[in-house]
Amino acid sequence: MQAFIIDRYGKKEVGRIGEVPEPVVRDDDVLVRIHAASINALDSKIRSGEFKLILPYRLPLILGNDVAGTVVRVGARVRSFEPGDEVYARPDDDRIGTFAEFIAVKESSLALKPTNLSMVEAASVPLVALTAWQVLVETAKLKKGQKVFIHAGSGGVGTIAIQLAKHLGAFVATTTSSANIAWVKALGADVVIDYKQQDFATVLRDYDVVLNSLGSGELLKSLEVLKPGGHLVSISGPPTPAFGLARGLAWPLRQVLRLLSSGIRTKAKKKRVQYTFVFMRADGPQLREITSLIESGAIQPVVDKVFPFQDTRQALAYVDSGRAKGKAVVQVA
Repeated sequence: MQAFIIDRYGKKEVGRIGEVPEPVVRDDDVLVRIHAASINALDSKIRSGEFKLILPYRLPLILGNDVAGTVVRVGARVRSFEPGDEVYARPDDDRIGTFAEFIAVKESSLALKPTNLSMVEAASVPLVALTAWQVLVETAKLKKGQKVFIHAGSGGVGTIAIQLAKHLGAFVATTTSSANIAWVKALGADVVIDYKQQDFATVLRDYDVVLNSLGSGELLKSLEVLKPGGHLVSISGPPTPAFGLARGLAWPLRQVLRLLSSGIRTKAKKKRVQYTFVFMRADGPQLREITSLIESGAIQPVVDKVFPFQDTRQALAYVDSGRAKGKAVVQVA
């Protein structure tokens, strides 16, 4: 089959399309013919080697963390899916590879595609929606009437997180550029800050939750907007020892994470707020909950641009540029 692969880690590694064997289907796997796959910031981070200590992949590696497609074959123990089913997923992080013609996904990570979405729209959803769910619902336990600040409201995670937070009954603030203010408000944001004109840390106060997806500067300033007892959740790091323990990482690596996160954890403690790092995981049952929200109209995916499979390299570069509103999608089939 054809796939988009990297041969080595590095910021200058652009990747290539080549021939690779079709995936092996285990007893609890579902073989999916891929119709579409979306681009995430995680793809570039994996390509550059940023996560090679946490995710020790074997090279050459097929990139891609989101999939929508059709079931071709199921393993001997699979009971929830059958050939012909239209499905979508974020594959388990040790078995990525959706920039390809086929992928084998664990049954427990898969869900039926929302009936009201095309394959392209469905492919844009899993990673960012599961991230938003695992931050806001599972980790922060966001409640009706609480205030949440979501960085980068026009990005892939931001566009879904705003809609999910509003569905949960929260008051939502976010940041974006001046060109996107009205558009982000239409997604449901109550307060929108033009990050080129205003400093969010001087405008926002007494928030219950912050979802950080940006760098260390924004992470530290996010502490200023939280009230005592608030919760700062970051999906861009630094990872914590608790994360390392949950991942089953070796003791020396957990000590590295302890050092990397000591600054923000100490500052959070002084501010009497909680700091958590979330590295989203594949989860079929949660994806089914998200499917219900999509089919009810509570959440709508945001697709900015669609690229043909042969232009996967350009699609990655487009997302790297930071210009995407919502998601960029690669159409495979």
